[in-house]
Amino acid sequence: MKAQHDQHFLIDPNAVNRIADLTEVQDKKVLEIGPGNGALTRALLDREAFVHAIELDTRLVEQLTDTFSREIASGQLVLQHGDATRCTFPPFEITVSNLPYSASSKITFRLLEQNFEVGVLMYQAEFADRMVAKAGTKDCGRLSIMVQTYAAVQQCFRLPPQCFSPRPQVHSAVVKIFPREPIFFINDRRLYADVVRALFSHRRKTVRNCLKGSAGTMLGAGWVKRVLSTLPEEILASRPEALYLEDFATIANIP
Repeated sequence: MKAQHDQHFLIDPNAVNRIADLTEVQDKKVLEIGPGNGALTRALLDREAFVHAIELDTRLVEQLTDTFSREIASGQLVLQHGDATRCTFPPFEITVSNLPYSASSKITFRLLEQNFEVGVLMYQAEFADRMVAKAGTKDCGRLSIMVQTYAAVQQCFRLPPQCFSPRPQVHSAVVKIFPREPIFFINDRRLYADVVRALFSHRRKTVRNCLKGSAGTMLGAGWVKRVLSTLPEEILASRPEALYLEDFATIANIP
């Protein structure tokens, strides 16, 4: 079946098993986003997980409903037809997912707002590299900061294009994420997210000019004025990619 919504179906059985074995799923509530052809779904069910799978493609939902009719009838599998960038997630303990490339960022940010134990997630390799880019380096971006603020990230292994159908033009990478509380206190998580987004929307500019450029749009004008008069020159004169997690918290915590 032709991939829809930027999906590349995992067809290598060894890769499927490696992913399914990265964390213990027996008797766990597992969220799978984008089950596609059901290869990973089958591996999770075989390992006695209780799976809630969210699929956007209507044709795939019909195919999966037929393929897993017994597991759906028994309650081991719940198949939800929906858009994972906006639909309500059920309570879950683990997520194991081959995420659509085009929705990776939105879904990852949504997952970071959930309460779960561990995630085993597959991304475009370049995306996975950005997730683990260290704060204070040139490769650091909004994704790096937001993920590392709320989770520890571990790269596991990479998969070549031939593991998928249709073949993507890039390599993929499997990572594990472990949600945790921020290392540095954050008073308002929504404001923190807005600050990170605003700064990396103008990453070639200094923090001072990023904040000025976001006043009245992404950030409140009055708040920006207070921040500009409060922050030390060392932070204001820096570029966003040169900041550390503590610096972003310092900015967002200014009342």
